[in-house]
Amino acid sequence: MAEIPPLVRDQRKADADHLRLLSIFHYIGAGLATLGLGFLALHYLFLHAFLDNPDMWRNQKGGVPPPKEFFALFKWFYVIFGAWLVASGIANLLSGVFLGRRKHRTFSLVVAGINCVHIPLGTVLGVFTIVVLLRPSVCEAYSPSQSPDPATPPVTPIAGQPPRQP
Repeated sequence: MAEIPPLVRDQRKADADHLRLLSIFHYIGAGLATLGLGFLALHYLFLHAFLDNPDMWRNQKGGVPPPKEFFALFKWFYVIFGAWLVASGIANLLSGVFLGRRKHRTFSLVVAGINCVHIPLGTVLGVFTIVVLLRPSVCEAYSPSQSPDPATPPVTPIAGQPPRQP
């Protein structure tokens, strides 16, 4: 029985597809951060209406509203998580732009590490971004010496010899 030869795969095309998909998913991550910010604002409004309305507490068993310090503590929660969501959204938006332009690879790696904290979707996005950006072929795509014409193969130096100039 004759063996079928393995399929030849153009790694540059696969890398370009993966980077394009990662760019789109980083835009989606920025959109989800915006959605989370909206949810946080809605949660604040409900909690504010509930805790700061003395009429809600008149017919209750204790009849005493919670102390003002309780809501003051929650305000810090909203400020911290709101700032986190804004920073995360901006970072994902910038990373999506940079992935599409093949620039600032280190920035995208840092954003991928931060995304790993956003369980579960951010973790998946962060891990796949790290895996793709650490590939040697993707590192070549980010190098400034890459030729602008994708049909021209990159110049690779031979071991022990200085690199040739195109």
